[in-house]
Amino acid sequence: MAEPRTRPDEISRSREVAEAARDREWKGAGFLRDLFLGRLDLGLVDPYPLARSTRPAFLEWLARFERFLREEVDPAAIDEAEAYPPAVLDGLRALGAFGMKVPTEYGGLGFDQVEYGQVMQLLGSHDASVTALLSAHQSIGVPQPLERFGSEELKRRYLPRIARGAISAFALTETVVGSDPARLTTTARRSADGTHYLLNGSKLWCTNGTIAELLVVMARGPEDDQISAFLVEAAWPGVRVTHALHFMGLRAISNAALQFTDVRIPAGNLIGAEGRGLKIALSTLNTGRLALPAAVVGGAKSALELSRTWAAARVQWGQEVGRHQAISLKLARMAAVTFAMEAVSDLAQSLADRPGYDIRLEAAAAKEWNTVQSWRLLDEAMQIRGGRGYEREGSLRARGEVAVGVERWLRDARINLIFEGSSEIMHLFMAREAVDRHLEVAGLLVDPRAPLGRKLAALPRVAAFYARWYPGLWLRGLVAPRHARFGALATHLRFVERASRRLARQVFHGMVAFGAGAERRQGFLFRLVDVADELFAMSATIARAEALRAAGAPEAAAARELADTFCRASRRAVARLFRELWSNDDGAADRTGRAVLEGRHAWLERGGIGLGLTVEALRPRIPPVEAPPITRG
Repeated sequence: MAEPRTRPDEISRSREVAEAARDREWKGAGFLRDLFLGRLDLGLVDPYPLARSTRPAFLEWLARFERFLREEVDPAAIDEAEAYPPAVLDGLRALGAFGMKVPTEYGGLGFDQVEYGQVMQLLGSHDASVTALLSAHQSIGVPQPLERFGSEELKRRYLPRIARGAISAFALTETVVGSDPARLTTTARRSADGTHYLLNGSKLWCTNGTIAELLVVMARGPEDDQISAFLVEAAWPGVRVTHALHFMGLRAISNAALQFTDVRIPAGNLIGAEGRGLKIALSTLNTGRLALPAAVVGGAKSALELSRTWAAARVQWGQEVGRHQAISLKLARMAAVTFAMEAVSDLAQSLADRPGYDIRLEAAAAKEWNTVQSWRLLDEAMQIRGGRGYEREGSLRARGEVAVGVERWLRDARINLIFEGSSEIMHLFMAREAVDRHLEVAGLLVDPRAPLGRKLAALPRVAAFYARWYPGLWLRGLVAPRHARFGALATHLRFVERASRRLARQVFHGMVAFGAGAERRQGFLFRLVDVADELFAMSATIARAEALRAAGAPEAAAARELADTFCRASRRAVARLFRELWSNDDGAADRTGRAVLEGRHAWLERGGIGLGLTVEALRPRIPPVEAPPITRG
């Protein structure tokens, strides 16, 4: 029998820490937030922000960066060597690539989010390991939290150094802590005179950790749940790399297990205020994770190019394989999804730069939806490419064939569903934000700890809100806009409007049916989030196609064809998700899964050699302090 991993009081504590870290105030408009409430605010995505940066200084830099990638960055060689060549790191420094988002006043390039997204898309089409290096440094490493939350003294001390090429890393995850910050064990004890902190603990899976000069480290007070963010120099006494970690993909990635032993941090290196660390981390990630949806668009474009050209070149049964419907259907889906992925990413990057917009849900949706679609698309590319897709580049080259590393693409892409918030965590995050307005209005009624008197007192206010809001979800359908200017795509936009109202009703029905237990109905919640993601992708895709038509772009007709193909498939997916909200086998499957967990189906594992594993042996442990250091770099 598998013993319970967490007690109810631990679960409650974890929930409270996570809830306290949320940004409780919405700092502006939100397309997906409105969608969850049954409102399609088309003005937030239409006109679609079609124009990319045309700033001359940026375009000149981007051209130099592309030449550098073509001439100096060999993805196959980097993968084979499992390390970043010094010439590549020096070249990136010379280009100022480590200071892309550092403001110009501190010596950086000062790119906005749209420009940064263009860079990540270009880089993602070429090499995933270098993409991980730059995105971990720039998106979630020191530059973002320091620029947004650091003191002016800290900025002037460190941002110019970063702009010159000092690599940074983000240290949150621990051996026993993934997305549950309540279990954080790394501590920072403030000295009696207030001049410094003493940092002790260990971190795991710190991307860039073996080569970073600067670290953002999350640590808690020794006697409380207050988590703070600190800027730590890797060269300080007590900072050690205990392991250089190696993975299935991204083989050059400089990932480390780190240990901190009585590291003396000057008080001025606290980023923000004490206890604000998780808020800083989550706020940084809201825009930081947008590097991933941009990068995977680049990878999708490369996969589409290979699949199209190979399907035209490869002949089977008397015709090109692309003319067989089994393959042409794959090509259609790949092209339509690539168009949609780019629409989602470009829109999200633009919204992040828009004043008065809260990007938290769109960033999560773009990361989740684009990375899942990318994985599926690359899998299809391997299927189309066949045995040559499974064969490694070096082997293809040795046989005199065109060496395209589809197997490397797949190895590198798999982590994207885990990086910067796994798909499951993105679903939970979005589900919590989706019900924020309902909890604000009626949270007392579903809070088991709330006194009966307070619940009764809240009833008139709750009833007044839902007496207006719920009937409106039905009545608005009587006068819904027709969206005639979108032509043949208008029918899909009307579907989005109807589905958004249905989504809002189902969110409400779920809260009524499950009450405080709704958070445990993850099958239900995840389907709701999947519906919202599809509606967001449809809206972005339709708006982008219409913007191309309005601009008289030569590819406008082709874009509308791709948008129509995508929306038809997406509508079927949404219809299926709605059906399965209330008609599913989640209960039976959950019971079976718990039976598996408890070992009642361990008999099924007999007949193989076996791994000889036990729960106790697999349970993560905090590493010993005396772990030997390894050479940094």
